[in-house]
Amino acid sequence: MNIKEASEITKVSSDTIRYYEKVGLIPPINRTSSGIRDIDERIIGRITFVRQMRSAGMSIENLLLYIHLVDSSEDHIAEQKDLLKQQLSVMEEKRDDLQAAIDHLTWKLDHYEDHMVKAEAELARLKKKHVQDQTID
Repeated sequence: MNIKEASEITKVSSDTIRYYEKVGLIPPINRTSSGIRDIDERIIGRITFVRQMRSAGMSIENLLLYIHLVDSSEDHIAEQKDLLKQQLSVMEEKRDDLQAAIDHLTWKLDHYEDHMVKAEAELARLKKKHVQDQTID
């Protein structure tokens, strides 16, 4: 199948598939005699795997390392699991940061009248003072 068909199947853009091939996230794709990429089931599987790992937040650099370990003829399960654990830690930290932001916004909404109104009034006062100071200079 050509790259457009592979893109439709995998939900990965043609440009991204080309990029994945260029950086080595997927193996080199065979080409027809006219130079068109001829994508087979093996490549579809790898594109899908890469998309899923990228969706899990894994960086290109770590994913390249992970794929190198998977493709090796030696057993690298411990290293693969370590990379996955590291990624899990990164994602948990992002989740915690996001939850802190959600909690902060929730607090601001719950205390809008006694907190936000005062803060916004202070911002307006400072803006007005700034404008007055600029006209005096």
